[in-house]
Amino acid sequence: MYTRPLVGAVAAEIEPSSRTSNRVRYFLLWLGLFYTTWLIILIVGSHFEVFRDHWAIGVAMALGSYFAGSTPMGGGTVGFPVLVLAFDEPASMGRDFSLAIQSIGMTSASILIFCTRQSLEWRMLRWALVGATLGVPLGLMFIALIVPELYAKLTFATLWASFGMLHFAKVGEISRMSGLTNMSERFDAISGLLVGLFAGAFVVSTTGVGIDMLIYIVLVLMCRADLRIAIPTSVVLMAYASVVGIATQFSLAHLMPERYALSPGLLANWLVAAPIVALGAPFGVVACKVIPRKVTLLIVSGLCLVQFAWTLYHERASLNASIVAGVVIALLLLNLVFMLMYDAGRRMAGTQHG
Repeated sequence: MYTRPLVGAVAAEIEPSSRTSNRVRYFLLWLGLFYTTWLIILIVGSHFEVFRDHWAIGVAMALGSYFAGSTPMGGGTVGFPVLVLAFDEPASMGRDFSLAIQSIGMTSASILIFCTRQSLEWRMLRWALVGATLGVPLGLMFIALIVPELYAKLTFATLWASFGMLHFAKVGEISRMSGLTNMSERFDAISGLLVGLFAGAFVVSTTGVGIDMLIYIVLVLMCRADLRIAIPTSVVLMAYASVVGIATQFSLAHLMPERYALSPGLLANWLVAAPIVALGAPFGVVACKVIPRKVTLLIVSGLCLVQFAWTLYHERASLNASIVAGVVIALLLLNLVFMLMYDAGRRMAGTQHG
């Protein structure tokens, strides 16, 4: 298989440690700015009671932020089901919280990724960033408003269940991949743009997460990318989409509050969880260098299937035969698409090798 070299990783290996240490100062500067801002908001607004009332979301995000930095799944992957299923918050709250908290946690992880010069698939990522810039605001303005609450929950549950099933089937091979199949620039541009537009408009706008998972799937299944490339690339894209998403939500809420009001309780939950994820997600970036990625992926894949079953049980009163059939068909179709992508990626890699 012809592969592109891991430029960032090679450069980091030959680079003097003093330069790496100098760049890590930027990460520490970011942390200093964030914690100062967070403390000012807390003190000026006298929000100290939030820790008493919302401590549980902080505990949940301690786990969620680790997965955000070490896997292709944003912290909202834990935050969304906890708020929506455990605390009976509306799906819009799960989405807004995911965007707000990932804007801190995954941005923090991305800054550390840049500081340590981890390899990214920039050709596809650039176009995905363009797609997200367009797709996320359009989805929040138009699509999220017409998606029923139940469908948003089922979309989240089904997508992540399919992700879990994929990894249980292929995690051994995925964890052994190295390098990256050298696709054409046109393939990278079209794939990145479609992921950014589609996931931004239809998934991020309703659940607050998902764009990271989809670019990861394209990279791993079709480009047969090393996890050292695919996961950092997905983290950076989700961080950017989250910042764009929460900025869009704030702007819309300010301009048209009667139509785009922010979820009540968002600030309180954010104040509790933000200082945790600011360190938790970067910890995931570092820890995955020690803990085998296969172990982490299997754990998070198991959680994906658990939340799927939890969602169906939680929403059982709202489900009928046609909805259940639709969920099953969607799950089967997603796995079929993933397998077709996997087969296409294997053929393309074999062709280049030959």
